[in-house]
Amino acid sequence: MSTGHIPGADHTPKTVGAVWGLLVLNTLGSTGARTIVPLPRSLIQMVTMGALVAAFALALAVNLRLRIRAGAFLFLLTLLLVPSVISSAGLESGFGALFRCVRLALFVATLWLLSRWWDGSVTFVRHHIRMYFAVLGSVAAGLVISPGAALPELYGGRLVGALWPLTPPQIGQYAAVIIGLTVLLVLGRQADRGSAAVVIVPSLVLLALTHTRTATLGLLIGLAAAIGSLALTSAAARRFFTWAVLCAAVAAVGFGSALRAWFLRGQSQEHFTSFTGREKVWDALLAAPRTTSERLFGMGLGDKSFGGLPIDNSWLAVYHEQGLTGAAIVALIVVVLAGVALLRPPSLPRACAIFLISYCAIASYTEAGLGDASPYLLHLAVAASLLAAPAAAVPPAAPEAPRRRVPRWARNER
Repeated sequence: MSTGHIPGADHTPKTVGAVWGLLVLNTLGSTGARTIVPLPRSLIQMVTMGALVAAFALALAVNLRLRIRAGAFLFLLTLLLVPSVISSAGLESGFGALFRCVRLALFVATLWLLSRWWDGSVTFVRHHIRMYFAVLGSVAAGLVISPGAALPELYGGRLVGALWPLTPPQIGQYAAVIIGLTVLLVLGRQADRGSAAVVIVPSLVLLALTHTRTATLGLLIGLAAAIGSLALTSAAARRFFTWAVLCAAVAAVGFGSALRAWFLRGQSQEHFTSFTGREKVWDALLAAPRTTSERLFGMGLGDKSFGGLPIDNSWLAVYHEQGLTGAAIVALIVVVLAGVALLRPPSLPRACAIFLISYCAIASYTEAGLGDASPYLLHLAVAASLLAAPAAAVPPAAPEAPRRRVPRWARNER
């Protein structure tokens, strides 16, 4: 196994994009709204797990020599397997915990194989946008085919996946992430405005229909941080930031009541301030008695729930399943990525990384996923690929000097 410069790694094979698409499919999950055509959960799990196995096999096939680029992100992610295995081996969460450990190990191994092509370019940003835009395309298709199924009363009229079981927070997350990344590509002149509008406009509509506050705040704050990192070196970023502030001020004045109604989603002020009831689950989780081992290593990988209710907080979910050790490792992942991003000189890759890290940090308070194979770890993996140092160029081999032909008579004299 080798690290460092990879000859010929500047050209990313198309297979790498297919592997990334399979990883995205694996992290879509198996629970959500009722679909137009009922899909058994066992079938969905078979598809998602099969996608991960296929992703690993394809990544191995395209990187048979096991050439990798080592980095702190992948090292810490591998280290996260230790508390996961220790806590899951006790089977307190059932055999499903060991299955999830195997899934996380395959997920991390696939990222190691793909690290060969992490070179600080926006290649994986483009893969990320394409794959999640395809997922949003299925959501839009479900909305067109059956508006009633896509906007069910069960979810308060919020947009869900009618073809594949996706919840409003999932759809909002995917839409917010690709909107932010596409805006940054346009500012960095890596995408034209026409193709960007094709991605941004429908994604904004879907984000609005989900009424997802976390995704909206993550998009706004993440973009503000990312564009701020470009402001000193990019006139386009400064113009965009100025216009965005002006438009936000006009919207706040002219549509303040409508925006407030959208933000509250018909909830009372008390329900809103308690994070839609999440605090009750958080308080019960923290008050539950635990042994020293459970505090250090957790209860084993599960479905991110406590007492039958979703935890909806990445830090508490990691503490519950992987203990204080897992929480410390996840915190190190975020801190290291953020620290490296701040130390990099202003650039488009750095801005995209700052956006992704900021978004994941904001969303971690009301959504789970930082401690297991999830879209959030994929977002952070893209950030790691953007912060990787470009591979050093290999100097071209010196041309071999042509051999001088020796006459026969001279050879005979020798």
